[in-house]
Amino acid sequence: QTSRFGFSVSRRVGNAVVRNRIKRLLGEAVRLQCYLVDRGWDVVLIARAGVVGADYGSVERSVIHLLRLAQLFPGPAMGISDKTK
Repeated sequence: QTSRFGFSVSRRVGNAVVRNRIKRLLGEAVRLQCYLVDRGWDVVLIARAGVVGADYGSVERSVIHLLRLAQLFPGPAMGISDKTK
């Protein structure tokens, strides 16, 4: 069974054009990384207002970071203590 991903973008984030762009960016970032995610998970990513105007690279880095924090992605999670080293 493959992992499934869903995206939630509130109307507070922006109008329909902005919300759809955010969902497309998240979807592309997940599509390119989903083969590395453990199988059988249902994941919902909730977009916050800070993603408005973000480029693809920063969205992809954020998705990878979140998947590592959830321990669904290979590699060490970058916690606060790891960033200071």
